[in-house]
Amino acid sequence: MGDNVTNIPSAPQPEDQPSPQDRDLPSSKGETEELRATAEQLREQVSELEVQARARPRIAMAEGVLVERYRLADAEAAFTLLRQASQRANIKLHQLAAAVARTPGPAPGAKAWFSRREQHPVPDLTALEAGTLNATNQGEVLGAALHRVLTVTGTDMGNVQLLEDGVLRMAKHAGLPRHFTDFFAFVDGNTSCARAAAASHQVTVKDVASSAGFDDETRRVILMAGSRACHSVPLVDDQDTVHGVISSHHARPLIGFTQAQLQTLHTTGRALGIWIKWHQHTVLVDALEDLHQLALAADQ
Repeated sequence: MGDNVTNIPSAPQPEDQPSPQDRDLPSSKGETEELRATAEQLREQVSELEVQARARPRIAMAEGVLVERYRLADAEAAFTLLRQASQRANIKLHQLAAAVARTPGPAPGAKAWFSRREQHPVPDLTALEAGTLNATNQGEVLGAALHRVLTVTGTDMGNVQLLEDGVLRMAKHAGLPRHFTDFFAFVDGNTSCARAAAASHQVTVKDVASSAGFDDETRRVILMAGSRACHSVPLVDDQDTVHGVISSHHARPLIGFTQAQLQTLHTTGRALGIWIKWHQHTVLVDALEDLHQLALAADQ
């Protein structure tokens, strides 16, 4: 009987068979890079959707106001007017939409929305040490203020956040990666910038890694951006109203700043706060008036 035994090949050992997890892993460096690119694209899409989700209610409300006020054909016609007026004034569409929703409308049949409004002089921006600036250009002024703060604090990483409806919105940034600006696109939690805005005074986080002022996810995002410390300066106008925050980020832990540096930062924050107030009462109101004229022309 021994001569009739058939030799059956032994089954491969477990280590010879790829596990389900191994089969799911990328097989080459190229596939790994492709997965990373896809993940980054998905993060960008999620960020863009969040921006749209936050802005859309304001825009929809403004569209409804305009359709009813000017008897427009539909919301699309209202959106076209909003976009045109915002582009002509060089301001964000959602900022104009929010102004439409909160500002009392013109009198019925009025040719002008703001016929007797007070004219405000352009504020002094010499504290930004940026030479001649176009005061009506929000991006230009915010960029100059950010550059001034980064020069004073000795870093090349930082951002400007404007306070809108109780939430800090990222408006300008420099030297920070996309994952950071996406994560902090809107801030209403317990961060140094939020604390600076709430308390209306400068806040220094000397070491992000050991600070108790961040939750784990926020700390991870900041550290991954290469920031080990940060300093936030509130943007306060002449009536002590906070309009936002400028923050500098630093590659190494901070010891602190001199009184001269802190005073310069305070002066910069005050100058920008006053300018934001002026921009809201001048450039934004001009955009509303322009929108009114565009709507009247469209009704002809």
